[in-house]
Amino acid sequence: MASNCLSSAAAFRFSSPYSSSPSPPAGSWSSSPPAPYPQPFQLRRIRRKAVDLPCRSRSFYSESRFRSTPRFAVNEASVLDSPPSSKLQDSNAELLASLKLKLFSAVSGLNRGLAATEEDLSKADDVAKRLEDLGGPVDLSADLDKLQGRWKLIYSSAFSSRTLGGSRPGPPTGRLLPITLGQVFQRIDTVSKDFDNIVELELGVPWPFPPVEVTATLAHKFELIGSSMVKITFEKTTVKASGNLSQLPPLEIPRIPDALRPPSNTGSGEFKVTYIDSGTRITRGDRDEVRVFVIS
Repeated sequence: MASNCLSSAAAFRFSSPYSSSPSPPAGSWSSSPPAPYPQPFQLRRIRRKAVDLPCRSRSFYSESRFRSTPRFAVNEASVLDSPPSSKLQDSNAELLASLKLKLFSAVSGLNRGLAATEEDLSKADDVAKRLEDLGGPVDLSADLDKLQGRWKLIYSSAFSSRTLGGSRPGPPTGRLLPITLGQVFQRIDTVSKDFDNIVELELGVPWPFPPVEVTATLAHKFELIGSSMVKITFEKTTVKASGNLSQLPPLEIPRIPDALRPPSNTGSGEFKVTYIDSGTRITRGDRDEVRVFVIS
C-alpha cells in the first residue's frame, strides 16, 4: 500500500495541473501531511498575479510621472528664471550707479564749481546729460515727496563766473572782497512749500581779528509747474553769526519792494529737475546753469 501511495503521489506531482484525474483515496494520505490538489495551480496563479499587477502599477505610475514631468519643468523654469524686464532693470541700475560715480568724480576738487575750467564744465555737463537720459523724464506731480529733505550742493556750473550769485548778480569772490564760500544747502519742505537756500560764509576782517563765520538763509516759497519745473519766490534773508559770535541774535533783511528792485533781480526764479533719486538730484536753471545735489 505504501508503494501505491508513492506511485500515486509521483503521478500526481508530474501530471498536468489541468488534468481531470480523480483525487486519490482519502486513506492514502494518512501516512503524510495532506497536500491539497489545487496547490500547484494556485501557486502559479498567485505568481502570475504577483508579477503582472506590479508591472501594470509601474507602467501606470511611470506614465503619470512622465506626463507630469514636462509641466513641472516648465513651472520650475518660469519661477527660477528671471524675467527679461527684471534683468533690464538690474542692468539700468548698475549703469546709473556707474554714471553717478563718474559725475561725482568729474565735479570733485572743483570747489562747487568755483575752480572749474571750460573743460571741467564740458565734462561735467556731458556726464550729467547721460545720467538724465538714462534716468528718463522726471514726474514730481506723482511723487512730490522726492524733493523733501536737506540737499547739499556739490557742484554749480554758475559758480565758474566767480560770483556767489552764479549767473545772477552777486558778490564776487577773490581779493576784492575777502569772502570764502562754505557749504551750500537747500532745505525743502513739501508740506509748507518752504524752499530755503542756506549758505555758509566766512568774512575776512582786519588783523588781528579772526574771520567772522555767518550763515545766510534765503527763504523762498515754491510751487510745482507741470511735472518737473519748480518756481521759487523770494521772501526774506536771515543772517546768523556762528562760531565765537553765535550768541548774537540773527539779522533779518526784508525783501526789497518790487518797485525798487532792479530788472535783473525779479525775486523769483525757475529751475527744472532733470534727474532725481533717493540720494542725488540734478537741476537746470532758467539761465542754463547745472546744479548737482546730494541728500545730507
